[in-house]
Amino acid sequence: MPERDTIAVAMSGGVDSSTAAAMLAQAGEPVVGLTLQLWDQTRLAGKHGIPDAPKAGRCCSLDDVYDARRVARQLGIPYYVVNQEARFEQDVVRPFVAEYLAGRTPVPCSLCNNHLKFDQLLQTARSIGASRIATGHYAINEYDAERGRWILKRPADTAKDQTYFLFGLTQAQLAHTLFPLGRLTKPEVREEARRHGLALAEKPDSQEICFIPGGNYKQFLTAYLEEQGETMPETAGELVTSTGEVLGRHEGISNFTVGQRKGLKVASPTPLYVLQIDPASHRVTVGADEDLATSTLRANRVNWISIAELTEPMRVKVKIRHRHEPAWATLEPGVRTDEVVATFDEAQRAVTPGQSSVFYDGDEVVGGGWIL
Repeated sequence: MPERDTIAVAMSGGVDSSTAAAMLAQAGEPVVGLTLQLWDQTRLAGKHGIPDAPKAGRCCSLDDVYDARRVARQLGIPYYVVNQEARFEQDVVRPFVAEYLAGRTPVPCSLCNNHLKFDQLLQTARSIGASRIATGHYAINEYDAERGRWILKRPADTAKDQTYFLFGLTQAQLAHTLFPLGRLTKPEVREEARRHGLALAEKPDSQEICFIPGGNYKQFLTAYLEEQGETMPETAGELVTSTGEVLGRHEGISNFTVGQRKGLKVASPTPLYVLQIDPASHRVTVGADEDLATSTLRANRVNWISIAELTEPMRVKVKIRHRHEPAWATLEPGVRTDEVVATFDEAQRAVTPGQSSVFYDGDEVVGGGWIL
């Protein structure tokens, strides 16, 4: 049985988590490797246009498990695969499906981190006697004794910053989590992998969501609901302008997201974009690009990291998408205890319900929530 101070490294089979494990092992830390098996890549293969063979570059594949096991063997550390497919489906896949069917645009990677990966990793780590976990995420985690809080910060390589997906980590989780790559750039990580002789030092990063082949959400929704013995709900409705003029009809609100331009199937002398999706009436409102700008957002299910709670207005930068440049805003408590309102200095394009909004004070993650 591993000693109490053992570190369980979440090994995905990629270069980042493999390098994190190698660095910790070289530093003399007692390390075990853990891989969470989350999704059967062959489960919906061949249905409704989904490829028969899983595509390379999608995370959490069987090849990734093989690679993780190979690295663990090379490092001489114990290695375990833990099947979490049922939990992943319950906490990530089904909420993802429900959000899309309700006309919102979910962030499955944030759902997975917040509700499964870190929570389950810590539980599994403790069951084998490890008190800490480590991952290959690009983030920095430090304890601030003056505030008595663990602080999550943006990494040295801002192009690889993954704090947007980690906003839901609790103080208890951060207290037992290490991010060994936080102060390295991606090229430096690959160089570390080469220095350790890891065979996957040149392995490309995964680009796809593990259960959405090719990024085709409609194919997945149709195939998944069919497998579950369910049918796609009837959400066809009208495409209208912001003044209520009916331009045409659509086949279902799950086909749209705020800011979308393609696939509207209506003629217009100027480009049209999705402005709003009403799940009750099934109406999809479209308009000009400039109509996508909004000065405020509301978010709920807020998790605070650098502060215990928000009691008065606070100046922060708000990130509304993974690739969005954080924008200055004033953050204020909402009507409900778990809600906040952000008022931007300059209106932002396509604030999308269902997406994460993450609040920054310099490099620190103040907290984050889900856009309403």
